[in-house]
Amino acid sequence: MGAIKDFVKGAATVLPEIKKPVRKPSLNEKLIWTAIAVVVYMVMAVTPLTSVQIGAQSQFSYSSVIFASAQGTLMTLGIGPIVTAGLILQLLAGSEIIKVDFQNPDDRSIFTSATKLLTIIVIVVESSAYLIGGLFGSIPASGAIAIFFELLGASIIVMLLDELVQKGWGIGSGVSLFILAGVAQKVMWDMFSPLQVTVSSTVSQYYGAIPYLISAAFSGHAFDAIFRTSAGNSGFPTIFGLITTITAILVVVYVEGMRIEIPITSTKYRGFAGVYPIKLLYVSNIPVILFSALVANISFFFAYLWKYYDYNGSTGNYNHWFNYLAQYNITTVQAANATPLTYQPLKGSLIYYMTSPNNILLPNADYVRALTYVLFAVAFSVMFAKIWVEIGGLSPKAAAKNLIGADVMVPGFRRTGASVEAILGKYIPVITIIGGIFIGLLASLTSLFGVFGTGVGLLLMVDIIIQYYQMLVKEQLESMMPRLGAMLGRT
Repeated sequence: MGAIKDFVKGAATVLPEIKKPVRKPSLNEKLIWTAIAVVVYMVMAVTPLTSVQIGAQSQFSYSSVIFASAQGTLMTLGIGPIVTAGLILQLLAGSEIIKVDFQNPDDRSIFTSATKLLTIIVIVVESSAYLIGGLFGSIPASGAIAIFFELLGASIIVMLLDELVQKGWGIGSGVSLFILAGVAQKVMWDMFSPLQVTVSSTVSQYYGAIPYLISAAFSGHAFDAIFRTSAGNSGFPTIFGLITTITAILVVVYVEGMRIEIPITSTKYRGFAGVYPIKLLYVSNIPVILFSALVANISFFFAYLWKYYDYNGSTGNYNHWFNYLAQYNITTVQAANATPLTYQPLKGSLIYYMTSPNNILLPNADYVRALTYVLFAVAFSVMFAKIWVEIGGLSPKAAAKNLIGADVMVPGFRRTGASVEAILGKYIPVITIIGGIFIGLLASLTSLFGVFGTGVGLLLMVDIIIQYYQMLVKEQLESMMPRLGAMLGRT
């Protein structure tokens, strides 16, 4: 372990780094730097890679919302490497496979450097896998080298932007900021896009739900905008999807406020009393994020196994046993010098029933697939919720230790870890399961009814907006009353 620490310390001297501000920036300065980070991300998200078509779908599209990625652009990897590296090290630290004392500045510094080093390693591995696996199709060696360095450079810039925001130049974290920007952009595009899309050889329509509604109303067919099926259209934003999106947002905001409050008093400051809140969404969106990432990785793994070891281009699939796990319809998208491959799961395989049919209101929707997708989402969300509580420092034992360490106690009970743990143990396991079921149901059902930005994306967006609202309130209080703001920062 000592050798690993020495290696990380040595690597930290050559890794790119954003220095902390010498003085604390004002709220306006933080807002400016935050806006700069968002603008740089948005520009990279529309800048195409060399000879690659923007927006070409792939088996990685399941995770595009979570990783704030945009296929075919400099943001093809998005924040995926940052999230992956951070998640791996957090799991290792939470399970105590690696010993980290986060109260020790040296350990914190080493952990941060290790996360950054692992992020760069993940960038290199994912960029290579995308090229070797044929995500961008068959391209010449010179083009592959150019794409590799474009992905490497863009991903390192994203890593530094995240560090810039987190170290106090901006507000919040770059990861949350980029997810919010990506999902909000998708929602606004679905609502207001004025671009025309071809429905048939003789019919074209506005893509956005609102422009199409206005156009349909002027032509005397306003009700067609509710589901948009009259012209054989499918998969485009609808007014029903807009209603579902607004409803889902209101539900999430309401549920965010649901909590169980356990009264606590301070053993250090006489007269101080408060509550320890246990939110219904105790583990937040982590379970559904992990489920979506799991499906994306399984789909990626199965797709390439099926392509290289199971599929014969001339005679079709010949390994019938593997068909039960996965089988795909492979097509190509012509784009300049490349032919990106797209993989669509075929009916009858496990991966088909684990993925969302996206909109069950469309003609010929597969309701069995919709049901199995919801069941998979709920089951895995509950499983990941329970796992995350144990390894993420949220278990009754860990929460009781934190309360005892903060010099507080529950009135009427002995101030011991076992006593507080028993109290928390009545609520946390039950809340974890209920929260996992709710978050799995909400994410899967909203996706089935054509919600804008996907169900997972909408959950993330609302959660991040609430966090930013709380942070902005705290920043304003600190600028007006520094002592009060500092007190809120410790609670």
